[in-house]
Amino acid sequence: MRHAPIEILALALVFSAVGFSQEAPKPAEGDFVVHDFHFHSGEVLPEMRLHYSTYGKPVTDSAGRVTNAVMVLHGTTGSGQNFTRPNFAGVLFGAGQLLDASRYYIILPDSVGHGHSSKPSDGMHAHFPHYEYDDMVAAQHLLLTEGLKVNHLRLLMGTSMGCMHSFIWAETYSDFMDAVMPLACLPVQIAGRNRMMRKMVMDSITSDPAYMSGEYKEEPLAGLRSAWNVFLILTSSPLQMQKDFPTRDQADAFLERFMKEQLSKVDANDTLYAFDASRNYDPSPKLGLIHAKVMFVNSADDLINPPELGIAEREIKKVKNGKFVLLPITDETRGHGTHSLPAIWKGYLAELLAEN
Repeated sequence: MRHAPIEILALALVFSAVGFSQEAPKPAEGDFVVHDFHFHSGEVLPEMRLHYSTYGKPVTDSAGRVTNAVMVLHGTTGSGQNFTRPNFAGVLFGAGQLLDASRYYIILPDSVGHGHSSKPSDGMHAHFPHYEYDDMVAAQHLLLTEGLKVNHLRLLMGTSMGCMHSFIWAETYSDFMDAVMPLACLPVQIAGRNRMMRKMVMDSITSDPAYMSGEYKEEPLAGLRSAWNVFLILTSSPLQMQKDFPTRDQADAFLERFMKEQLSKVDANDTLYAFDASRNYDPSPKLGLIHAKVMFVNSADDLINPPELGIAEREIKKVKNGKFVLLPITDETRGHGTHSLPAIWKGYLAELLAEN
């Protein structure tokens, strides 16, 4: 993978903190090409490649409806590969586990602009269509219905940006899924510090003279460094960072290693586009249209979605069959990255599956 996913930064710091029960199964991978995809911006991409990973096989009932499909949506700058790691797949997809791949058909898409799907760094650079979240969800729907012939989801899950996509999915295609589990987001317009953080990331990149309006020959490292400084602070856990790096020298050494690794992987246009995609997100007016059961989970040490805002508790009341869970800070939680540690929250997934 070319890019280091933002939603698992905290996991990179303390990967061994939460154990897993067995080796993760291996997925199959594929690509689906959509022709003449029309974006909300009015731009058209003649060929859009959508990459995906899958576990298991689809099962249909007598009416031809798929009954066992599960889709998991990744976060900003991530990919479906995030969920093939032992800390996720090894906890959920193994034999006898909640989403046992011998029983479920699990689909892990790379959203447009991410992973091995079409993105600016493939060659179009800053001429790539300026996609937004609604475009990404529409492309995911095409992948399922036309590419994989899946006409129904038993469960839709999403982390961070994927959490936000989950709310859009549940509103736009309200009869398509039985249950939804959004992890680590808020179902409102991105504003306040969250918006400021995203604007700082984007401005850091575009204000670097080396960016050259997106036609750089070498990565604008000064801008990217500033952007990743913001990422690191907001996606990590203060408690665990202090425990893991209790001395000045340890903290300095980690930061140096971390920044060197991240800057060797990222692309400026891909990063810029990924953050800009959130610009029109706001599912709050249509939350009442959601039919599926919703188990909405955030963690108390998430600096991107801090609990003191009270937004999650307020908005979930608009969802007819919705429940919100706030995970308390423990030695196992990892800030925003808690969304990718099912060992912590899988009990709520079990509850959701049992209700449907």
